[in-house]
Amino acid sequence: MKTYAGIPEENATLENSKVMLVTVPYDGTSTWGKGADKGPELFLDASENMELYDIETQTEPYLQGVYLAGEVSENSSPEAMTEAVYQKTKELLNNEGKVFTLFGGEHSVSIGSIRAVGEKFENLTVLQFDAHTDLRPEFHGSTSNHACAVFEANQKHNLVQVGIRSMDAEEAQYLPEGRVFFAHEIANNENWINDVLEKVSGNVYITIDLDAFDPSIAPSTGTPEPGGLQWYPTLELIRKVFEKCNVVAFDIVELMDSPMAKPTAFLAAKLYYKMLAYNDIYNNN
Repeated sequence: MKTYAGIPEENATLENSKVMLVTVPYDGTSTWGKGADKGPELFLDASENMELYDIETQTEPYLQGVYLAGEVSENSSPEAMTEAVYQKTKELLNNEGKVFTLFGGEHSVSIGSIRAVGEKFENLTVLQFDAHTDLRPEFHGSTSNHACAVFEANQKHNLVQVGIRSMDAEEAQYLPEGRVFFAHEIANNENWINDVLEKVSGNVYITIDLDAFDPSIAPSTGTPEPGGLQWYPTLELIRKVFEKCNVVAFDIVELMDSPMAKPTAFLAAKLYYKMLAYNDIYNNN
């Protein structure tokens, strides 16, 4: 039996796990760097090479249990993929008291999972870490394009965007007013973490596009943008969100295969594990 991070089987069954992990190796709509379909494989491989003790929290997060809930491999069309992720997420959300997590794939994989989570949990905040707004109603003829990743979420839920530094002019009309934290503003605002926290409440879905981070620490992603987020401040914000709110789901997307993929893959693996640690100490579902 293959388990997340090679953890013991007793910590990897659905019954014994507090966390469910779905992988979606989809890369059907990306327009520049290709290879996000290899992201889940790279992430799982890196996870098997981590130390499982978290120094910051002095915990072993895997002990809460992480269930590998399967792969969504539908790739016949962006819309079919979105529907497949939606159905898989909806099915898993029937398991009460567990946190749903997903690893992509390009950012379009989040559309279906956010849709399902939003149907189950009221007062949902979608906290998006990203270099790009991803607010186009449709792109290249599809509403399930990676450039549309949070358009639907913005229409239905409280969307908060962090790390933004690239967008198209047409997206300006869709920006969630007062809830966009641009990277250039973060760089000059010592209080930015508290400012973000003021906008985040209730049930929370965290979606992390790895291009939110600066390319100096996460280069292997589809569209790296200069001027991104750094490791420790980002972790501080995420930890405080887990402490303040009820994080019901999270995803990490846009890990791309490349000759230099390992540093970004390991960052993604550590980031996921950090979120497990924060879930363990703050989320007593």
